[in-house]
Amino acid sequence: MYISIVIPTYNRLPILQKCLIALENQQFSHNLISQYEIVLIDDGSTDQTLTWLATNQPQLTHVKTFQQDHQGAAAARNLGIKKAEGDTIIFIDSDLVVTENFLQAHSNALVRGRNKFGSDSLFTYGAVINTCDFDNPTSEPYKITDFSAAYFATGNVAISKYWLEKAGMFDTQFQLYGWEDLELGVRLKKFGLKLIKCPEAVGYHWHPPFNIEQIPNLIDKEIQRGRMGVIFYQKHPTFSVRMMIQMTILHRILWSVLSLGGLLNEKTMQPLLQWLINQGKPQLALEIARIFLNWYNVQGVYSAYKELL
Repeated sequence: MYISIVIPTYNRLPILQKCLIALENQQFSHNLISQYEIVLIDDGSTDQTLTWLATNQPQLTHVKTFQQDHQGAAAARNLGIKKAEGDTIIFIDSDLVVTENFLQAHSNALVRGRNKFGSDSLFTYGAVINTCDFDNPTSEPYKITDFSAAYFATGNVAISKYWLEKAGMFDTQFQLYGWEDLELGVRLKKFGLKLIKCPEAVGYHWHPPFNIEQIPNLIDKEIQRGRMGVIFYQKHPTFSVRMMIQMTILHRILWSVLSLGGLLNEKTMQPLLQWLINQGKPQLALEIARIFLNWYNVQGVYSAYKELL
């Protein structure tokens, strides 16, 4: 098995350094993995990412770097697939730090699945644990909020390159934030690919602790996610997609009621959120902020959908 780890990155140099070093320190059996490469796609970074990569190339023996103008994650992953020499693709994000048995765990699960089903019509989905601990990200325990019911998400997934090419790879209409991986998942599901959970392949998804200054960017992401959700629905106009992108009357009522019709927003809730942050509870503050963040998302979905009518 020749594994190509495809990673898009954009202005994430500090955590990207930890991501790549962890991938360089993999321990695995050559009986299953003949070799591996790290296909890094720089999506127009302006934070000295390329300079650091060039300076440290002697230590990054598995890294192959490719560049493109800033086009988004879908285009970056497609370029990574095209440049990959391996028969098996693993997708992770550039803010993910993996354990040393990461590749071995994915390869073990892939082989078990192929032996069980008699084909490679499957993919493995590893565990993603969210953490704010930059110094020691892999020390974070699993939490109930880390659970994901997604069928196909590129935070930590391994799949045959053949199926990605057969499905048509990622749709580059998804230039803003959100849904490009789940949309590809819908197409993969139509080919009958089976999802195999692989909790031993652990990746620690780092993000800075929540603070008030992040709110405008988070709101913008929710609005973008709403707009991309409508593209998702245009391609697959089903009720299940409507549920995923929150384009139902139930979601509209739910977040309108919880946010009191938008009265509970980033301005009115700021004192409470700041108090929680000051008490050392930034994660709880973020979960409460999701009340108005989801309200913005639903507003973005319906605003974008109206533009099509």
